[in-house]
Amino acid sequence: MHVHCEVSADGRPALPQHLQDGARRFFGDDAGPLPTIDETAAYYRARDLVAVIFTIDLVAAFGHDGVSNVEIADGAARHPDVLIPFASIDPARGAAGIAEARRLVAEHDVRGFKFHPNLQAFQPNDRAAYPLYEAISELGVPALFHSGQSGIGAGLRGGGGIRLRYSDPMLLDDVAVDFPDLQIIIAHPSFPWQDEALAVAVHKPNVWLDLSGWSPKYFPPQLVRFADTMLRDRVLFGSDHPFITPDRWLRDFADVAIRDEVRPGILKHNAARLLGLTG
Repeated sequence: MHVHCEVSADGRPALPQHLQDGARRFFGDDAGPLPTIDETAAYYRARDLVAVIFTIDLVAAFGHDGVSNVEIADGAARHPDVLIPFASIDPARGAAGIAEARRLVAEHDVRGFKFHPNLQAFQPNDRAAYPLYEAISELGVPALFHSGQSGIGAGLRGGGGIRLRYSDPMLLDDVAVDFPDLQIIIAHPSFPWQDEALAVAVHKPNVWLDLSGWSPKYFPPQLVRFADTMLRDRVLFGSDHPFITPDRWLRDFADVAIRDEVRPGILKHNAARLLGLTG
């Protein structure tokens, strides 16, 4: 449920170079050269895995034009057996962003939308973002929000200008109330707000959690407990590839105290139900 395309086919990085370099240092750079969409597809196909893939719209926040939503969608169309496209639209784009969201779903089969409040510098419950959420809800596709600390900017001077408070998952509680039919995915173990993320997901049935961005061996015990019990039907496998590979994630997940009967839901069936897939 959580794979980044970090470089375009013509070599443009998805992030400004200083943020890209900092993220690679933070995550340990175990993925090697950043893969293109086609290389990501080959990687996942070789492992019999399927990836929800996206970029981050940073034009308004950073003036950076990296990998486009259309490139993501076209790449997924070339590899429909292993890639599912999500788009990213900064709410600051207003009416133009809403029109693009509708066009991407109608013409490019985009299956959801990714938001990164830290990088896009907005509070998810800001009413200025609500018209975009309304359109996404009407389109019947989910919205995925980064939560918690961001590895992007970590260790850089002033955190690269990135403010962590925008990704407090409690801000998504308002969104879940005001858009009860919008399926909301809280991405990552939400350090330092893990309990808040769990509380929102337990209370709001339209909220899901993805487990990307951390090796499972570092999952907080309360996250493991809720994933195995009350939230077992709304927890989703995600690695954060290429910064954390699915090979590493799955190897470490094998040692987490999740019951065998719960694992298939987390690894496949919950996501299939959320995205309206079969099999």
